[in-house]
Parts: sequence; structure tokens; C-alpha cells
Amino acid sequence: MPIALRPLRTEDWEAVHRWAQLLEVCRYQPWGPNTPQQTLEFVEQAAKAWQTEPQEFYPFAILVEGAVSGLASLSLRPFEQAEITYSLHPELWGRGIVTEAARELLRIGFTDHGLHRIYGTCDPRNVASGKVMRKLGMVHEGRLRENVLIRDGWRDSDVYSILRSEWD
Repeated sequence: MPIALRPLRTEDWEAVHRWAQLLEVCRYQPWGPNTPQQTLEFVEQAAKAWQTEPQEFYPFAILVEGAVSGLASLSLRPFEQAEITYSLHPELWGRGIVTEAARELLRIGFTDHGLHRIYGTCDPRNVASGKVMRKLGMVHEGRLRENVLIRDGWRDSDVYSILRSEWD
């Protein structure tokens, strides 16, 4: 299924809220389920990143057949590194959409920003997210113990990364 990434805009907030309000989407996250106001505030703040100098946060809307169906972001970190994140409406899970979006984030990071290393994290219980990162060629580096507080208590985070030399 072909997708496109474009900068997230404030007017995307209602589309984002369609999945940000769902417990199944934020089950392993420290945010949500969001109220409409929380989603609006997040999207407004994220959209402002595109006017920030120097820009360090690149939030993209994932477009599927022209509709905002997910989010993918690249956050620049010190020492030529960045973190990727992604979320998608559950109606579209399992179709390779997030993998394609994340692959584009890697291209942007390594090609446009000249990065050395890109990493992502996920709750170890989020098997699908770990699978996405492995499909991208990312290597499981290890587990951070109880580093994120979510609704059901402290959670661990698995760390995956890929180096520019591995991506080339």
C-alpha cells in the first residue's frame, strides 16, 4: 500500500485523535488515551516544530490514500544520532505501512541529516513494533529496565538501532 509522509499540520489534529483516543494504540505509551484537547495541544506543538530554528524534531503525518492515518517522527539527538517513533490507526495495522514510513525516516536521517546512528525503543510486550525495527535492519541493543511510567506501572524499553554503515 503506497504511503507518503508530509509535515504534520495543526489541522490534522482530528485525524490524529481518531487513533490517539484508543487504548490499544497507546497501551505501551506514557500518553493517552487522549482527550480531544490533549490531541489538539500535542499536534499544535508538534506542527510548530517545522518553524523552529534549529529544527531538531521532524513530525510527519503518514498519508494512506491521501488521508492522515498515522504519525512518524525523527528527533535529532547529540553526536549525529536520532530517534524514530511511529503510530498508526489500528485499522491499518499489519499492512507494512509503519515499516515503509520508518524506512523513509531512516533515509531522511542518513541522507538529509548525515546521521551516524538512528535508534528506536519499544515496550518488550509490543512485539509488532520490535518486528518493524528488525525488518528495517535495526539491531536489538538491549533493554532499559523500568525507564518509562505508564498506566499499569513502570515498563522496560527494548532499544534497537542501525548505523549508517549498516544502512548503506
